[in-house]
Amino acid sequence: MNLQEIVPILRIFDVAKAVDFYIGYLEFQVDWEHRFEPDLPLYMQISKNNLKLHLSEHHGDCSPGAAIRIEVNGIRELQRALIEKQHKYSRPGLESTPWESEECCVTDPFGNRIIFYEYKKK
Repeated sequence: MNLQEIVPILRIFDVAKAVDFYIGYLEFQVDWEHRFEPDLPLYMQISKNNLKLHLSEHHGDCSPGAAIRIEVNGIRELQRALIEKQHKYSRPGLESTPWESEECCVTDPFGNRIIFYEYKKK
């Protein structure tokens, strides 16, 4: 067996808020969108660099309030860039952890936490 990738699914409830947060604020791009019919819930893939996320309005796909961790290079630059955007609902800090990482946590409008982290150089 050769495992390839993991693509987390995060629950959303409002497409406009999801687009504002993930596309506008975090600067992901929309890869594709799917609805079974025009008025049915949205399922979409977004990406940034090599990272993919799925966002779903479908009730049974996942639970709101998830937490995912994303390793990055340049955590301080990322945190500074997010602060400079002056987003109405997000002003993330930077935390040093006992497990030798620096972390910047953002919470989307649906209660999902995205924890960006970088291990400290030894």
